[in-house]
Amino acid sequence: MELTQANYYEHDTDFKYMSVSIFKDFMKCEAATLAMLKEDWQPNRDNTALLVGNWLHSFFESQEAHDKFKSDNAKFIYKYGNSDKGIKSQYKQADSMISVLKHDEAFTNVYEPGQKEVIVTGKIDGYPWKGKIDSLVLDHGYFCDLKTTADIHKGIYDPEVRHRVPFVKAYGYYMQMAVYQELIKQQFGVECQPFIFAVSKQDPPDKMAIDFNSVDDGYELDGALEFIKDNQKRVWDVMNGEIKPKRCGKCEYCRMTNMIENFTHASEIEVD
Repeated sequence: MELTQANYYEHDTDFKYMSVSIFKDFMKCEAATLAMLKEDWQPNRDNTALLVGNWLHSFFESQEAHDKFKSDNAKFIYKYGNSDKGIKSQYKQADSMISVLKHDEAFTNVYEPGQKEVIVTGKIDGYPWKGKIDSLVLDHGYFCDLKTTADIHKGIYDPEVRHRVPFVKAYGYYMQMAVYQELIKQQFGVECQPFIFAVSKQDPPDKMAIDFNSVDDGYELDGALEFIKDNQKRVWDVMNGEIKPKRCGKCEYCRMTNMIENFTHASEIEVD
């Protein structure tokens, strides 16, 4: 299946190419993710954060892309869905985030020259993967990803290590950068350095340019790819119906479809 800007996010393509976002969802709950991909169930979630992120991305992609995004999502963006009433407060804040970036020399010089929304594909240990690069600058050997977050410096609790970690680690961005780096290398034959430009949703917004050049960052990137290699066969087997998906037992989908099958000892109730 040929990937295009029009079909990239369609679930049909997710059964042909793995993506970082879908892989991470499978790591949380196989049953919920499979049901979502098969369109048997959709999570009940507020998409405002996603739309705010897309507001920024489309702005820095092109005026045409930004106008199309506003037109396609008018009922969410404008008060009462009416453009004459003005944009909602979240998007006013997003405009502040845009302002701090477009007036920053480092962002202007590094992010803006790149080719935007570049679709890349390749294989990781024989399994097909896809990615979409926010800003790709092949002739200088780097790519950029634009991220929004509540607070760049706020630690997020990681139950695996039992302490707070930076948002880059908590949200799986090492994995994303490692996959994109590998797919770019396969498709274009260029080893590209990853960068993240992060902007916060605070008032006023904070911003940061993030590289992955330390020794520890290298370990994290390598470890993320190894984690994928160790787990992706099971994910594909679940998607292809060869094995039954596991239920996490705690997510929205599992709560909704849960059936009592036996008793649980009071002393053995799992807690987070």
